[in-house]
Amino acid sequence: MPDKYQIDDHKLMYHVDRVSDWLAGKLIYPIYMEISPSGACNHRCSFCGLDFMEYQHRFLRTDKLKEALTDLGRLGLKSAMYSGEGEPLLHKDLGDIIRHTRQAGIEVAITTNGVLLKPSWAEKILSDTEWIKVSISGATPETYAQIHGTDKEDFNRVVQNMSAAVRLRDANKYRCVLGMQLLLLPENYKEATKLAALARDIGMDYLVIKPYSQHPLSKTQKYRDISYHDYEYLADELQDYNSDKFNVIFRLKTMEKWDQQEHDYDRCLALPFWSYVDAGGNVWGCSVYMSDERFWYGNIYDSSFEDIWQGEKRIQSLRWVEQDLDVSRCRVNCRMDKINKYLNGFKAPPSHVNFI
Repeated sequence: MPDKYQIDDHKLMYHVDRVSDWLAGKLIYPIYMEISPSGACNHRCSFCGLDFMEYQHRFLRTDKLKEALTDLGRLGLKSAMYSGEGEPLLHKDLGDIIRHTRQAGIEVAITTNGVLLKPSWAEKILSDTEWIKVSISGATPETYAQIHGTDKEDFNRVVQNMSAAVRLRDANKYRCVLGMQLLLLPENYKEATKLAALARDIGMDYLVIKPYSQHPLSKTQKYRDISYHDYEYLADELQDYNSDKFNVIFRLKTMEKWDQQEHDYDRCLALPFWSYVDAGGNVWGCSVYMSDERFWYGNIYDSSFEDIWQGEKRIQSLRWVEQDLDVSRCRVNCRMDKINKYLNGFKAPPSHVNFI
């Protein structure tokens, strides 16, 4: 199925200069960062991988985050996704933060459950945002409420909010791409086509159908043994909903990888290219190992991002990852999985590389 956004792949090959500097052993700064403005969340999803963070009622300090973003823009950060262990729209200053992010030269995206994305919020953020992706793991209020751990009315709120966002985006000719995402589960797989029709009809640009991935630290174990082989037929059914304006992205390659439960590489090499800031201002090398001190680089409340990135804690962490990390224990289909496969190809190239 078409995937013009390359959601089921990676885009590091478009950053040749940064990869070349990395191969030459130079210090590089991240291209992409995930930032968690809020530790609190208004849902309790049955699949939540970050439930071990306990949905803490904490919010990134706006002044310190702005300082860090100014620093990051100067250092070459290209993009920031506001997401994280909580619902980002719960941060009251997120509109101002997004505007500042763009002014710093950093592209912005948001992953949200969409319940709070009312027109008043959309008006604040659509003009400065590259894309917004809404998690909606059901096509009926009943299934949605069961999986998201919320009231059935939230389903209607999300649909209404996204419909209004489309109208606002189109009326103002904003370029923000609006999409939905369904995490495919035994409870909702029969509703995938229904959600595709709904997303298309309200004007979404795409619907992603993605597999579950077990977080090593997650309390949730309900879907640990899920297999996607029996759901592959949906790829054909969902093709009927594609058009020039709407794209269903069925992440088949990622599902196959989950079913194999294997990594295609022995070392994690992706950490220099991205980073994660949690709702307490902590900078982590990997979101899969938040709370593991070996992946903690520092805190933006105490130091500039530049000092943190050049600091001894990060140097020690990268050394430990290179020498001792057992990637077989890492999360299957982590966000850097395909980038790791790409980078490991440079370190251990196949034979006859000149026969392109």
